[in-house]
Amino acid sequence: MLQPAPFPAARPRRLRQAPWMRAMVAETVLTPADFIWPCFVIDGTDRAEPVASMPGVERLTVDRLVAKAAEARALGIPAVAIFPYTDPAQKTPGAEEAWNPENLVCRATRAVKAEVPGIGVMLDVALDPYNSDGHDGLVRDGEVINDETLLALERQTLAQAEAGADILGPSDMMDGRVGVMRRALEEHEFQNVTIMTYAAKYASAFYGPFRDAVGSGGALKGDKKTYQMDPANTEEALREVAIDLAEGADMVMVKPGMPYLDICQRVASEFRVPTFAYQVSGEYAMLRAAMQNGWLDPRVGMMESLMAFKRAGCSGILTYFALEAAQALKSG
Repeated sequence: MLQPAPFPAARPRRLRQAPWMRAMVAETVLTPADFIWPCFVIDGTDRAEPVASMPGVERLTVDRLVAKAAEARALGIPAVAIFPYTDPAQKTPGAEEAWNPENLVCRATRAVKAEVPGIGVMLDVALDPYNSDGHDGLVRDGEVINDETLLALERQTLAQAEAGADILGPSDMMDGRVGVMRRALEEHEFQNVTIMTYAAKYASAFYGPFRDAVGSGGALKGDKKTYQMDPANTEEALREVAIDLAEGADMVMVKPGMPYLDICQRVASEFRVPTFAYQVSGEYAMLRAAMQNGWLDPRVGMMESLMAFKRAGCSGILTYFALEAAQALKSG
């Protein structure tokens, strides 16, 4: 490495002395196009429900979601990720509602695609919003079973593709899921549907508020450590990414985000593929709580947290701050 010139020939503060100078030499740039906005949908019309553990986040009926998706598009946000709050009466051990063509996310997808042209829709491929056991896969005798779950995920994949989803995000962490999905999409002429796999999804405490938002937390029996990754492991994440890419994934994701920036950096640098991070509900809730208590400047704290993902090499971020951050970027 070249040695820098000694003071006073080298004065790094010269490049920090004015906003225009800092902007000119910035190594990392954040734009609204870097965001995917995760949103929650509920049954009914013209209403919203606050998510208590995620201040500022609401579950929206399809009509209100469409209006918000139009707002996101106007701000330059390229895609929304839609998650359902499923009526407990529709949850079963077989999770059949996951591939019902009239389920909440399928209806919401059709509405957004029809009424907000030019914005992408991403849907999760996993059974936890529909499974009465609260798990991402089917459960037998207390065990989450892999291969039978793949058959259910295949049906869910096709239902979501038929509804018009642009990006499918397998978040279940079953072995072999991406290959099953890719073959099903190719065989049914959905070859242009993109897969953004939750390739490195850790068994994390930071998902709690999300489970409240979709109503899966109360049903969960046990934990998800037999299929989600051990937070102690890094090399395993790289193996997971390599497998998913070999099976046909187009993009990869690391989840959670901020506690796993080292994983984001390694995945982005070693695979050179579009790499996303999910700034998950627990991260959002912590930051929002600190902001509400006056411990963090809301705008500065939000933007700094998002810039960290880009600095680590991420192509984009799934964040509940998407609308707020895009508005801040637009206002300058």
